Amino acid sequence: EREIPMSYYFSKTLSIGFNEAVRRSIEGLKNEGFGIITEIDLKETFKKKIDVDFRNYCILGACNPTLAYDALKLEDKVGAMLPCNVVVQDIGGGRIEVAAIDPVASMQAIDNTRLKQAAEQVGAKLRQFIEKL
Repeated sequence: EREIPMSYYFSKTLSIGFNEAVRRSIEGLKNEGFGIITEIDLKETFKKKIDVDFRNYCILGACNPTLAYDALKLEDKVGAMLPCNVVVQDIGGGRIEVAAIDPVASMQAIDNTRLKQAAEQVGAKLRQFIEKL
């Protein structure tokens, strides 16, 4: 049996407006215990910095303070992988895709069993957020 590669994200496609998808994502993350500590508008950034037109694309930096604190106690460099990024992007045809990082996949390079368990806890919350959208 061949191994199916693990995806590095969870995602869902919605048939709603872009701004509504961002609003629902922020609300849904809040319901799972995450605060938004960064919000990056790539469309605006690309236009301003390199004069390129780009689709609606927002990166939300989500952080669950308790789980982030626990992870940092286990591995002090894990901050390089924080916050957990969630992408909201217009994929055309009136559809918006919301994708959240799978922290288990992103932390595979770190050999720490307890950190893997912490990542699974965060991943479960992010998966639940995506499923409830």
